[in-house]
Amino acid sequence: MNKPFLRINPLGGLGEIGLNCQKWETNDGTFLMDCGLMFPDDSHYGVDVIIPCFESLETNKDKFLGVVLTHGHEDHIGALPWLVHFFRAKKIVNIYGSAFTLALVKHKLTERGLIDNANLILVETYDTIQLGSITFQAIPVCHSIPGGYAYFIESEIGKIVHTGDFKLDDHSQFYPLESTCAFKNDLHDFAKTGIKLLLSDSTNIENRNHSASENGVKDGLDQIFMQTKGRIVIALFASHIQRIRTVFELAEKYGRHVIISGRSLTTNITIAEELGLLKAPKIYHESDETITDLTRENTVVLATGTQGEALSALTRISSGEHKRLALHEGDTVIMSSRTIPGNARAVSRMINQMYKQGATVFHDDRFLIHATGHACYEELKTILEIAKPEHFIPIHGEYRHLAQHAQLAKSLGITNCHLLEDGQPIIFYTDEVIKEESNPVDFVLVDGKGVGDVGRLVLKERRILSNEGIIIISLVIDRETGTVLAGPTVISHGFVFEQQFNHYLQEAQCLILEQLEILNGKNLDKLPEMIRLTIRRFFRDILAREPLIENIIHFV
Repeated sequence: MNKPFLRINPLGGLGEIGLNCQKWETNDGTFLMDCGLMFPDDSHYGVDVIIPCFESLETNKDKFLGVVLTHGHEDHIGALPWLVHFFRAKKIVNIYGSAFTLALVKHKLTERGLIDNANLILVETYDTIQLGSITFQAIPVCHSIPGGYAYFIESEIGKIVHTGDFKLDDHSQFYPLESTCAFKNDLHDFAKTGIKLLLSDSTNIENRNHSASENGVKDGLDQIFMQTKGRIVIALFASHIQRIRTVFELAEKYGRHVIISGRSLTTNITIAEELGLLKAPKIYHESDETITDLTRENTVVLATGTQGEALSALTRISSGEHKRLALHEGDTVIMSSRTIPGNARAVSRMINQMYKQGATVFHDDRFLIHATGHACYEELKTILEIAKPEHFIPIHGEYRHLAQHAQLAKSLGITNCHLLEDGQPIIFYTDEVIKEESNPVDFVLVDGKGVGDVGRLVLKERRILSNEGIIIISLVIDRETGTVLAGPTVISHGFVFEQQFNHYLQEAQCLILEQLEILNGKNLDKLPEMIRLTIRRFFRDILAREPLIENIIHFV
């Protein structure tokens, strides 16, 4: 009989914000805890999204048990289409989650024609699911999206708690989207007989306070509604159904029509209505021509684009490029969200444009307009004190977040803290724990329909193109005689303005002809590299720039 074990291998989410995905393996098979993506930063030129690498699942496809989802944010479900596509020829993928989470997954898979390759299994609050010898119980938690779960897990190696993303909101009973979250009480009961392992969200460890309540956000937004005479534009995450419901209630209170701008907002509001999580008033959409007939004083716009995304509704509104929605003197914009690390410059640029349009922008602490969905230091401390786990793994965050969370646990007397990174497997047995050798994790870059075809070399070329531009050299040569039949032509893109620096391009042509003279019709296969090195050295010496050199040489 095989010795019971649990191997946890982080495929993402331990070292970065996003990409949350862990591979869990037992004698019965393999499954994933979440399957998220990460959005690119400025160093990922042209890349759309970044997803985990699923190649490690290849050897055990037949024993893949499914995906257990904590909630429906993109950094936890966004990579599912690629996972389902990965398995499509072998099996139907079982995906477990709450009603709202699965509704988002269904929409995502249906858009890509993959819904028939997935089996969506509803897990109601406090339901249990069985994956091999492991039993999961779905525990409702407060987060910035409905249907968020922690999981209490019974396994052969002991009891495990996976918190998912959570916060402790003492006023959650006033916002019962599905049920009141009693995570502290539930954890206290589960921990009575001891917890072998705790995995806990680390995102907000650096915030030493307690997270604010959604109840306070409603009061803050109410004050702004009360004092604003012009149009109100509220930017928020499309999945924050509780915040959307708050806006609907305030719009009704102050007699304002609601305008929705953003496809994801429209989709999520429709899903929430179908599940009974929202009762929307009469809504106008940005495509409705009638919105131009509504008075500015009687409208509130819900818009996506909190991170300054180039084509988002809010960016187009702030820059004056939206067809039907514009900002004017006396209008108010409320940034009811946090700025994700890496997006600060784009957000700042967008806010500056709003002020240029004459709007007042609330993006600071003058009023409470946003509450984080992640537990802060004191809440994380509370969970550690209640759980008193034998072993602790901090998850979800950059390395500094994980390290500080581990330090907190150690300060509370939890000595077995395992600080892991992506690709660092750890095996739990009933009587021992072994850290295996770390395997480098290469995330997969998705660019359009291309998956994984963009790597470090392509990104390096794109960086050079972005910073230095490109020189294209075209030349037609008689293979037998070495005579130039056409060219050389030297074209600059993003390097120098040709009309102003044409003399440099002409000098480059002369250098190319000199390389031909050196070869004297022999060893012409060496010509492309000789031209590349010579031209690169020439422009480096005279302009201190190193553009990408692309040779197009035809031998006839």
